[in-house]
Amino acid sequence: MPKKTGNDLKLETLASWITKSKSTCAMTGAGASVESGIPDFRGKGGLWSRYDPEEYATIFSFQDDPAKVWKMLAELIETVEGAKPNPGHIALAELESMGMLSGIITQNVDSLHQKAGSKKVIEFHGHCRSLKCDECNKRYTDTHLYKKQFPPKCSCGGVLRPEVIMFDEQIHGSVLLESKELSSSSELMLVIGTSAQVMPAALNPYLTKASGGKIVEINTEETPLTCDADMTIIGKSGEIMPKLLSIIKNRVEL
Repeated sequence: MPKKTGNDLKLETLASWITKSKSTCAMTGAGASVESGIPDFRGKGGLWSRYDPEEYATIFSFQDDPAKVWKMLAELIETVEGAKPNPGHIALAELESMGMLSGIITQNVDSLHQKAGSKKVIEFHGHCRSLKCDECNKRYTDTHLYKKQFPPKCSCGGVLRPEVIMFDEQIHGSVLLESKELSSSSELMLVIGTSAQVMPAALNPYLTKASGGKIVEINTEETPLTCDADMTIIGKSGEIMPKLLSIIKNRVEL
């Protein structure tokens, strides 16, 4: 029998925590989707390596020059629409279907958790599944309207944009409340593919901690969150999560 590694032992412990937990949730970030072909915004090949976020990602830059910002938005839409869930997304969806996961708070706008089958997904920073008009609040499901008119316009004349939260915009109050309730009521939070530094999403793990729960970090490297986590597992979520799921299934079947 192969000797168990440090991660193997940690996964055994984590599986035990999850099976005993009355409520486990997850918070995911860009690292959870890298294996689906979506580069981390701040990483090599990411959008911010080609588009200065101060010029292309704030609500003020969009209002000042929507056509300029839409060059970046069009690329974002094409990237996320062509991506498929990876084994990490699928494992999280299966944990939810087994009753082992209460929900996911995601900072990603790619909808890959829903594509994988997850039902309870709180999209902290919005999504790219539809376009909206800030003038009249009308929504359009055809996200490729920019190919017909650039930048795409609403029937009222307002400029359309994906339903993502841009820099300098407030997170929707309903999203903040739902995230707070899920985090505070969870005995365990899996923080996957994020350094949990972007506010206010970064507060969520600490709401779990403040309620007496545990934080488990799953990342490819240590982050500022590591010193506050009850456990840190270094590795890709697409490899770690399926292993964890397999251990949990074996425990449930025993």
